[in-house]
Amino acid sequence: MKIRSVCAAAALVVLVFQPAQAETPSETYVVCTLAADADSGAVLVEQGDCAARMSPASTFKIAIALMGHDAGVLETADRPELPFQPGYVDWRPEWKQPTTPARWMKLSVVWYSQQVTRMLGMERYSAYVEAFDYGNRDLSGDPGKNNGLTNAWLSSSLEISPREQVAFLRRMIGGQLPVSEAAVALTAEITDYGMKGDGWRVHGKTGAGLPKGADGKPLRGQPFGWFVGWAERDGRQVVFARLIRDRKRQPEPPGFRARDGVIADLFGPSGALAGERK
Repeated sequence: MKIRSVCAAAALVVLVFQPAQAETPSETYVVCTLAADADSGAVLVEQGDCAARMSPASTFKIAIALMGHDAGVLETADRPELPFQPGYVDWRPEWKQPTTPARWMKLSVVWYSQQVTRMLGMERYSAYVEAFDYGNRDLSGDPGKNNGLTNAWLSSSLEISPREQVAFLRRMIGGQLPVSEAAVALTAEITDYGMKGDGWRVHGKTGAGLPKGADGKPLRGQPFGWFVGWAERDGRQVVFARLIRDRKRQPEPPGFRARDGVIADLFGPSGALAGERK
């Protein structure tokens, strides 16, 4: 698999790597891998179709965290702790307990996202999405259900491309979004994956869901998976996005495979960016 890499000196280099995740080509494929220098915006790696939009799924939690911390709805990594209540989304058993911002991000707790957007209210929520220039900015939700406040990002109306994900994250860490520095710092804190690969400190969020068919209905058994974020090493920052699709449902969630694959393929000892220093 060939990818395009532009090194720090801006020379064009063609690299070859094998995706780290154990994938059968007929069952899973990489829609896009994109990485860019956070300071200059120079594209470092680009593979696949990075312009087509998909639901952000749980990667939208990065945007919700920025909104919540900026508006004061979220306070710290540990506050507020919200209780689980009957009727909340409970797709995973570990969601059925009190949850903090740190736990929300780590376990990708959908109901916590929905409580944050409810506390923001539609006016503030939509104003942030517009100010963030986030994807198609469509918060209408599912047709006829009036649920955009709580469901727009869940395989619904809101969509974003890998290229737009990278642009949004670059504006975020560059201080170019209309939110406080504290909101960015607190969001960075709860998205921190620690040191990975070849000495890179990685921040990011997974996401997964079902794409829509030509009739607008979910394609059951053919999920997509995201991992988007940024990585830091030696004072340099790189923003990235990977989107994968399954033709057949796999045992491990696609977001986890997107995460593990892109960390290894970009930031691992033999990854595309392993030898690049600022």
